[in-house]
Amino acid sequence: MARVFLIDPGAALYFPCHLMYDVADMKKTLNLYICREIAVPFLLGLATFTGILLMGRLLKIADLVVAKGVPLADITKIIVYLLPGFCIVTIPMAFLLSLLLAFGRLSADSEVTAMKASGVGLSSFLPPVLTCALVAYLATTFITVYALPWGNSAFKQLIYGEIETRATTSIRERVFLDDFPGITLYAERSDPDKHTLEGVLIHDERDASAPSTIFAEHGVVAADTVSRVVRMRLMNGSIHRTMGKGGYRLVEFKDYDLSLRLVPTDKSAFTNELDMTFKELRAAMKLPGQEPKNARNLQLEFHRRFSLPFACFVFAIIGVPLGIQNERSDKGSGFSVSIAIILLYYIILSAGKILGERGILDPVAAVWLPNLLFLIAGLYLFHKTAREEKILLFDLVRLKTRAQKLLRPRRNAR
Repeated sequence: MARVFLIDPGAALYFPCHLMYDVADMKKTLNLYICREIAVPFLLGLATFTGILLMGRLLKIADLVVAKGVPLADITKIIVYLLPGFCIVTIPMAFLLSLLLAFGRLSADSEVTAMKASGVGLSSFLPPVLTCALVAYLATTFITVYALPWGNSAFKQLIYGEIETRATTSIRERVFLDDFPGITLYAERSDPDKHTLEGVLIHDERDASAPSTIFAEHGVVAADTVSRVVRMRLMNGSIHRTMGKGGYRLVEFKDYDLSLRLVPTDKSAFTNELDMTFKELRAAMKLPGQEPKNARNLQLEFHRRFSLPFACFVFAIIGVPLGIQNERSDKGSGFSVSIAIILLYYIILSAGKILGERGILDPVAAVWLPNLLFLIAGLYLFHKTAREEKILLFDLVRLKTRAQKLLRPRRNAR
C-alpha cells in the first residue's frame, strides 16, 4: 500500500506507509524525550541541593559524634529525620533547575527550532513538563503532610533520648557544659564511672529575675529516665543569689539536692505546628479561645504545606520560557538563573510569613503571594516566548557574555 503526493500534473512521488509518521506516536516520543531530559538534571540537582543544606548541619552532627559520643547508627537516623525538612525545599529547587538546563540545552542545540519547524508549538511542551511537575508536586505534598511531622517528632525524641542516656556521662573535667536548659555546669574533676564530681560550679538562670550561682566541693549525679530528671546531690557548698535591685542572698549548705529537667514530660510542651500531622493541625485550628498569634501560626503552617508543593507547577510555567530564552548563555547560567529565582521566591515567602505572623497580612495571602506573583511572571514569559519575542533582560545578558568573550583575547595578549 502506498500514498501518492502530486507535485505537478506530470510527476508523482510515492511514499511507503512505513516511512510516514503517526502523530500520536510522534507526540509520545516527544513527551518521553522531554521527560528524560528533565529527569537526569532533576536527580543531580536534588542530590546537590540536599547535600548543600546538609553541610550546614555537619558541624553539629560532628560535635555529636566527637564530643557527645553518639553512635553512627543514631547519626544515620538523625540525617534521615532531617531529610524531609530539606526535601520540601530541594524538590521544587531541583525541578526548576532541571527545566532550565533541559530546555536551555534543547534551545542551544537548535532542537527547539527544529521542533517548531515541524509544527510543534511551545504549548506542546507543557504536557510532559506538567506531568513531571505533578510527580514533583505529589512527592512534596506527601513529605509536607506525612514525612515532615514524622521526621521532626522523631528527631526531637532521638535527641532527647540521647540527652537522657548521656546526661551523667557527658560532664567532662574543666569544660563548661550547657546541655541543660538554663544551666551552665563546670567541674574541676569528674568520674564518669562513679558519677561523682569535685570542685563544682553551677550557674542557674532558669529564673531570670533571680539568677543564682552554686559552689560545692563534691557532688553525685544520677539520671531518672522515667521522670526525665537529672538529680544532683551537692555537698559542702554555698548558693549566691541576687534578689531584685541590689539585693543579695548567701546560703551555705552541707547537703543540697538540685533537680535538672532534661525535656518536657508533656508532649504538647515541646510540640509546635511543624511537628503536627495534617489531622492534628486541622484539629488545633478548630480549638476555641486560642491566642491570635498561635492561631495565625497554625494557619500559616496549614497553607504552607500546600503552597510549597504547588510551587512545582509555578516553576513549570516559568522554567520553560526561561530555559529557551537563556539559550546562548554559558553552561553555568542555568544554575545561576535557578538560584536567583529560588532566592527571590523564598525572600518573598519569608517576607509574607513575617507579615502574616504580625497580622499585617492575611495568612492565606501571605503564604500564596509568591506563587501568585511568579505565576503571573511565568505566563508573561510564556506568552513572549511563544510569539518568539525577545526579552530585554536576556538580551542584556547575551550582550554582556559576548563582550566578555571579545575582551578575553585582549586581556590574555597583555
